[in-house]
Amino acid sequence: MTTLTVEAAKPYEVHIGQGILKALQDNYRELLASADKIGIIADEQVAGLHLDYLNEHLKGINEIYILKIPSGEQSKSIGCFMDCQSFLLDHNFSRKSILLAFGGGATGDLAGFVASTYMRGIPFIQIPTTILAHDSAVGGKTAINHPSGKNMIGTFYQPAAVIYDTHFLKTLPAQEIRSGMAEVIKHAFISNENWLDELLALNDLSQLDARELAVHLERGIAVKSAIVEEDEFEGGVRKFLNFGHTLAHAIEAVSGYGTITHGEAVAIGMAYALELSAHEKAAEFLEWCLTNHYPLNVIGKLGFEELSAVMKKDKKSSEGLLNFVLLKETGRPYMETIDEQTARITFMALSAKLGEMHI
Repeated sequence: MTTLTVEAAKPYEVHIGQGILKALQDNYRELLASADKIGIIADEQVAGLHLDYLNEHLKGINEIYILKIPSGEQSKSIGCFMDCQSFLLDHNFSRKSILLAFGGGATGDLAGFVASTYMRGIPFIQIPTTILAHDSAVGGKTAINHPSGKNMIGTFYQPAAVIYDTHFLKTLPAQEIRSGMAEVIKHAFISNENWLDELLALNDLSQLDARELAVHLERGIAVKSAIVEEDEFEGGVRKFLNFGHTLAHAIEAVSGYGTITHGEAVAIGMAYALELSAHEKAAEFLEWCLTNHYPLNVIGKLGFEELSAVMKKDKKSSEGLLNFVLLKETGRPYMETIDEQTARITFMALSAKLGEMHI
């Protein structure tokens, strides 16, 4: 079991490990008991698998209300956001209440945004249940989607704590493992070549044992935490955490949210960014994605013009320009504006490479 401290404006701890949900009683009982009500915003699929396990760790603490929301990106909508607010109002939640976000990255994004806006802000605790959420649960970004772009409506709002019990990861399907490991390898690309080489040597992500996975998650959270501490509100280096995300967010928007997982889209976005960067491991990364069954063929189904229109609305962009996090050398990311012709040519070149690989 590991505990990391995120030194944000309001510091908080990230607890990682098997059975670490006991921290609710051991570390946060006073916080939870002082609330007039506890609300759990839970992914409906996760609730079906693990709600009893969570409730066991909340016994005797306080009055609890549970709202189940749709799984995945479809929950990050205006409609679902308003349903959450209505739920809190209908049950007379106050500024003395607290929320628990119980699910993957989408649940954490939504619940955090709800917490940040209900009565101008109530505390919340992140209880992530996916590999992907090792990234999204830390750092205080909360948001919902708009048809014109992902995460366009949101706030910076840090949780009171992150409790990452690896017990939940045992039930993840293969697609969710792929999705989460894309964000893990992203952290390696922007920070550490030796770690990156370890990950690129994995040819079957489903065979990662709990100990190995915990090590990679701790490393990823440490990278995220260090960057957040330096740049909490994304004025500088925090933008580097968006490596691969410019194209990824466009793919999600154009395909329809939930059609492809966020991490799978990020893997494609990183492959594209590595091509733009002429990174020495671009080809090796494509092979890794192919070996681990990432849906790279999505590229061939989407037109550059439609993706480009969405990318120009990306939060890192301004005045309709295409801005990307690039990476000529592992561990040394930087921002660069790419002209549309170069971006189109690189997109077509990547599509051709994937065609040669029979994807």
